[in-house]
Amino acid sequence: MPIRNEFTEMFGVEHPIVCGGMAAVGRAELIAAVAEAGALGFLSALTQPTPEALAAEIARCKELTDKPFGVNLTILPTIDPVPYDEYRRAIIESGVKIVETAGSNPAPHLPSFQEAGVKVIHKAVAVRHALKAQSIGVDAVSIDGYECAGHPGEDDVPGLVLIPAATRRLDIPVIASGGFATGSGLVAALALGACAINMGTRFEATHEAPIHENVKAQIVANDERSTQIVFREFRNTARVAKNAVSEEIARLGAAPGATFADVAHLASGARGRERVLRDGEVEDGMWWAGQAQGLIDSVESCADVVSAIMSEAEQIIGERLQGQLVEPTTVTSVA
Repeated sequence: MPIRNEFTEMFGVEHPIVCGGMAAVGRAELIAAVAEAGALGFLSALTQPTPEALAAEIARCKELTDKPFGVNLTILPTIDPVPYDEYRRAIIESGVKIVETAGSNPAPHLPSFQEAGVKVIHKAVAVRHALKAQSIGVDAVSIDGYECAGHPGEDDVPGLVLIPAATRRLDIPVIASGGFATGSGLVAALALGACAINMGTRFEATHEAPIHENVKAQIVANDERSTQIVFREFRNTARVAKNAVSEEIARLGAAPGATFADVAHLASGARGRERVLRDGEVEDGMWWAGQAQGLIDSVESCADVVSAIMSEAEQIIGERLQGQLVEPTTVTSVA
């Protein structure tokens, strides 16, 4: 039987699966395919160089699907100021009704989103941050365990603990993120109190992901050990794919007195986008991937990925778990 819950009802989607915002990857061809598969995907606002380009990308996505999708707005300090108010306006004026915020506190943006009837999911890496997001009025929280690609925070709490720690204290829907790629993972997340799972690395390894085939093949070839923690020394911990560049970033960062300037040339986002994601040189730049690589053994369409996850989850709930429930028996003691 299909899984229906507060997440599917709130966001008007068929399945409790999310493709969160992924820099350089969250473009229309992928997010429309996620939407067509019945899941909820997010275009990455800052992948687009201007608010006008974002509006055009939203329009392109609408041409590819008439199903719900959202936009990720990641709020981070940058050297060159980002016109966040203009990106927010582009989202609202384009008629998008779901936004995923990440990074800094989204409070300055909430009044405008709420006035426009936009539902907001905020990404958090700690229960205290999730509680703060709830207190300022977001509609749902996505909680990232230590297994995730990207920035897992500094507490190193894995999902098996972080998810129930969050769901037991929050009153709003919780989306589990970090390490998810299978139906069994979805069932586990639901058992821990979450109402959906968020997947990034799994959706990178799809036909529709707008990245080089070499990157997809490398995700399939990699195992759960094939990630590298970087930037810990700079209080900006990140999990990326393990390769020559990320290992060198980790080595340089661990040197006494190291600063980000010592690794900036290697960690450049432009280098990762161009040399790795565009040109397929998987050893020549830093790129994001989570421990879920160890659960991915093929490149599939988004439709097939979502269908397989849901079929496995429904089978586990309907057959495997039910089969483990037995009537208690009376034990007769022998004198």
